[in-house]
Amino acid sequence: MFFPRLYELREDHDYTKKWLAGYLVMHPEVYRRYEAGIREIPVWALIKLAELYDVSVDYILGLTDVKDRRA
Repeated sequence: MFFPRLYELREDHDYTKKWLAGYLVMHPEVYRRYEAGIREIPVWALIKLAELYDVSVDYILGLTDVKDRRA
């Protein structure tokens, strides 16, 4: 379950859903559905978010609790 991590990371960085949607070049409703767990996030968006937040894709996906992508 990746969507709680998306919310947590967004809140920790003080980003709005609207800002992230713009960053990902998508409609805000699409991003909202990713964060709500209604829609699966595409790999390209997952990678872009991992780079933005400087965490591993595994962290976002909940496969690890280690945030540092270099670990």
